[in-house]
Amino acid sequence: MNTFKKMVAALLVVSGSAFPLTAAAQAQSPVALSGDVMAVETSVDEDGNTSTQLVEPGVIVPGDRLVFGTDYANSGDEPVENFVVTNPLPSAVRLAPDADPELTVSVDAGETWGTLSALSVTNEDGSTRGAVHADVTHVRWTLASIAPGDSGRLEYPAIIR
Repeated sequence: MNTFKKMVAALLVVSGSAFPLTAAAQAQSPVALSGDVMAVETSVDEDGNTSTQLVEPGVIVPGDRLVFGTDYANSGDEPVENFVVTNPLPSAVRLAPDADPELTVSVDAGETWGTLSALSVTNEDGSTRGAVHADVTHVRWTLASIAPGDSGRLEYPAIIR
C-alpha cells in the first residue's frame, strides 16, 4: 500500500469520530459517520473548456487538490441535537485558500475554535500574527439537529504540502 493510501486509511478512521462525545457515547449514538478523500482532477477539452471532477487519488504531488468528506446519517428514532464532527487535517495537507471562510477551525490542535479570520498564532519569538490556511490543524461542524432518517455530507478542500 503506498504512503498516500496509508494516510487516507488512517484519516478515515479518525474522521469517523465525533467529538466531544466519549467513546461510550459514540457507540450509543445513532449517527453513523464515514469519510473519504477524493482528488480534484482538472482537464481541458479540445475546445478549451475546463472541467473538474473528483476521482480516487492515485499518485499525488505537492500542490495537488483534495476534497475530504464525511457522510453522516441518523438511523435512530429520535433527532440528535448539537452533533459535533471534528476532522483533524493530516500533516501532509493544508486547508485550501478557497475553503468556506465561515468554516469552524482550530490552529492549535483543537484547543480553541473559530473562523480562520478570528484566530491567531503565536510565533517562536512570542509575537502573534493572524492565522492562515496552512496553520489549520482541525475543522469542525456542529449540526444543530439531525432528524431520524436524515443524512448529509460535510466537506473541506485541501492542498498537498
